Amino acid sequence: MPLVHPMPDPVAFHIGPVAVHWYGLMYVLAFALFIALGRLRIKQPHIAAQGWKNQDLDDMLFYGMLGVIIGGRLGEVLFYRPAYFAANPLEIFMVWHGGMSYHGGFLGVLIAMALWSRKAKRNLLDVYDFIAPLVPLGYACGRLGNFINAELPGRVVSNPDLPWAMVWPGVEGLRHPSPIYQMLVDGILVFCILWPYARKARPRLAVGAMYTLLYGCARFVTEYFRTPDWEISVAGLPVTSGQMLSLPMILAAIAMLVWAYRQPHQLAPKAAS
Repeated sequence: MPLVHPMPDPVAFHIGPVAVHWYGLMYVLAFALFIALGRLRIKQPHIAAQGWKNQDLDDMLFYGMLGVIIGGRLGEVLFYRPAYFAANPLEIFMVWHGGMSYHGGFLGVLIAMALWSRKAKRNLLDVYDFIAPLVPLGYACGRLGNFINAELPGRVVSNPDLPWAMVWPGVEGLRHPSPIYQMLVDGILVFCILWPYARKARPRLAVGAMYTLLYGCARFVTEYFRTPDWEISVAGLPVTSGQMLSLPMILAAIAMLVWAYRQPHQLAPKAAS
């Protein structure tokens, strides 16, 4: 018998008349992981030497939350479903229904961190390096939220005997559970590679660039298993919307890594006492 999507109730519980959605709880978990991992990162010797404090982390979280939510939603609206939201503008604000673009959230966080670094008088590249290892597990939480909401169905499997092929609500055929793939690969696997890399002092921008490269490559691969929002043909090969948005990340990350390692003296300096 094939697996069937469990279709859990998107509402986790009610507080009086207020419905608390699983999707929202996944974001709460993501922000909690950001704080927990950030506390550990601050204790790493090369990070502690830069003068990072728990208060910095708390302040960044507020800016990051705004960047994720505003950027993620605007990315969904502009990159993936502009016609739908043009016809249903009020749904732009209904974020509890799901529909957040990673690439939009990524840009939103970059902008938010630029604002925070200016306020805190910190080098923006040091900020990116600090937060990069804190991001992948939060991303994994978001993909779990997508799965609970039965969003982002995978492509039809080529082998119906695939043990984890799944009947997905609202679509025909046995499907890849693509949000689970992206949770495991784009989120957890990327974290397992990036966290050890970031535990040692690296040239300025190397950690941020490494995350961008790892995520871009992982997303490019897992997109092959996800039903695309749209795709085009390049040299006879299909390229999805997610891959189109990931390619600039990969190319920019390679350029940033080359720049970082050609300037090994650019280790982040100690903070002034």
